[in-house]
Amino acid sequence: MFDRLGAVEERYEKLTELLCDPDVMSDPNKLREYSKEQSDIEETVQAYREYKLVTEQLKDAKGMLEEKLDDEMKEMVKMEIDELSTRKQEIEDRLHVLLLPKDPNDDKNVIVEIRGAAGGDEAALFAGDLYRMYSRFAEKLGYKVEIMEANYNDLGGFKEVIFAVKGKGAYSKLKYESGAHRVQRIPTTESGGRIHTSTATVAVLPEAEDVEIEIHDKDIRVDTFCSSGAGGQSVNTTKSAVRVTHVPTGIVASCQDEKSQNSNKEKALRVLRARLYDLEQQKAAAEYGEMRKSKVGTGDRSERIRTYNFPQSRVTDHRIGLTLHKLDFILHGELDEIINALVVQEQAEQMQHAEGL
Repeated sequence: MFDRLGAVEERYEKLTELLCDPDVMSDPNKLREYSKEQSDIEETVQAYREYKLVTEQLKDAKGMLEEKLDDEMKEMVKMEIDELSTRKQEIEDRLHVLLLPKDPNDDKNVIVEIRGAAGGDEAALFAGDLYRMYSRFAEKLGYKVEIMEANYNDLGGFKEVIFAVKGKGAYSKLKYESGAHRVQRIPTTESGGRIHTSTATVAVLPEAEDVEIEIHDKDIRVDTFCSSGAGGQSVNTTKSAVRVTHVPTGIVASCQDEKSQNSNKEKALRVLRARLYDLEQQKAAAEYGEMRKSKVGTGDRSERIRTYNFPQSRVTDHRIGLTLHKLDFILHGELDEIINALVVQEQAEQMQHAEGL
């Protein structure tokens, strides 16, 4: 491990030199590439340097015990050794985690797609609850939420809603949310007071840059149509809504949220690019199955990942067996406890895999 850490520190120092090189400073692409690489390893380097400092301090403290000290001073040195030993172990544990392979998409913005599934109008209402939950969570982190496409039902829920979350690390926070979410409650549409079970599906896609997924004009078909509101009624007499079809794959993305046809086309292309990037990732994952990230992070959208039980104010994440009796807080965007537990589980699985190699 320490050989790797030494190499990382050496690379960090080399990048510092490169970023001061006039040739690099005049090249925006290289400047961006080297800056990002240095930023990615900075936390690891700082932790390693602190580890070396604490190790040196611990060595000095142990050396003091060999000197002639009075009882009071000896006791103080022993206390310092205990504190430094504890700190050294904490940093070492942290370094093990920092050296785990990082998901290259973690820093990206995301496109989130939520669709009401089983349950009709109640599923659409639940999709709306999930959208508000993620919006509040994102805003709490200082991220920007932007609706790309919304298909409402008559009760104010979403048959489908697609939105972007912009902010560094958005994918790292939301990537575990892909899958089927189940709700158990008495629907507002139910007069008999019976508990129903409905579901909504969530897909979290890293937003791809133009350089990662290039879409050629010859490969897409663009159709325009009049936008519609809840229940399907027309709300716009001009053809501002846009549907973009990627002919080679058949993947479709549409947007009618903006009044401008150009704005709708731009948003639809962003969604299309994210879906194409996701398709490429799925192909790579299938080809290199043994190299896939841990089970927690696979994001199988057919998998039921979480249940929201209203009568018992209970939320259960089935992947890690975590149950919390604080449903109201979670629906108000307090997702940190669940996400942190998922991160810890994934890291534990990665470390276990690394030890087995």
